[in-house]
Amino acid sequence: MEQIDKNGNLKHLLTLEGLSQTYLNKLMSLTDKFIDKNNRLRHTDDLKDKTVVNVFFEASTRTRTTFEIAAKRLSADVISVNVATAATAKGESLRDTILNLQAMQADLFVCRHGDSGAAHFIAKQVKPGVAVINAGDGCHEHPTQALLDLYTIRHVKKDFSNLTVAIVGDIAHSRVARSEILALKTMGVKHIRLVAPKTLLPAEIESSGVTCYNNMEEGIQGADVIIMLRLQKERMDQGLLPSLREYHHCYGLTAERLKLAKKDAIVMHPGPMDRGVEIDSIVADGPQSMILQQVHFGIAVRMAVMVELTAGK
Repeated sequence: MEQIDKNGNLKHLLTLEGLSQTYLNKLMSLTDKFIDKNNRLRHTDDLKDKTVVNVFFEASTRTRTTFEIAAKRLSADVISVNVATAATAKGESLRDTILNLQAMQADLFVCRHGDSGAAHFIAKQVKPGVAVINAGDGCHEHPTQALLDLYTIRHVKKDFSNLTVAIVGDIAHSRVARSEILALKTMGVKHIRLVAPKTLLPAEIESSGVTCYNNMEEGIQGADVIIMLRLQKERMDQGLLPSLREYHHCYGLTAERLKLAKKDAIVMHPGPMDRGVEIDSIVADGPQSMILQQVHFGIAVRMAVMVELTAGK
């Protein structure tokens, strides 16, 4: 599904693949406009008379809520579909659900689904002028999470070109990791490290231009940015890990391990966190943590994406 039209405008945001550094910078510059000098979110009328429909077929707190807040900050009408009581739970097809919601004058769909490729399928069903944002599809991608992480890194580090970024955890099942790698490479980050046990690394991932580490200490040594990922136990086959205790012993980010990174390194996490497994509370709540700032910036980034998708429509 093409997400860029013939004039170079964004029709949907389904993936970060194919988006240029210029375009990512454009989205981050647009994000700046929604944060005032006191770091507070602005309230605008950019989406007045527009209807945004959140359709989440998977549980979500941060992503669904920040999209809802973002749309309301833009003065849109917002509908959040309760999938547990939606017609799809009674056997209606995904296509029919989307077409019925579209008939209610939806202008933009924010969709999360457990199947990879679901957002692309939905984008093919909607009529021209209706936009779709992928809020996470299976193990495929989560583009707005990667965008808000880019924005957070830029806020602190300013320049991407000399950074070493370590992504630690369940890489194999993480849609965030896939979007992060695409985004970081596009922004010119030369040193992207993936840190995980062999069982949680995708096959042949190093062909994408990253360096893999099975040793946590080696992987985060001298890093500027550490992005921790939770174990996606709901997507795992049994036997990939000996135990959560053993995983924390080998790959948990502790205060002692954090000392191996650069002194001004920042710690990030897309959430939800499993404290005591992939990250200790002293790190998650510590001065180097940008985790709550990511959530704050995530609202502004999603505001920017929505405005970009509805511009001139």
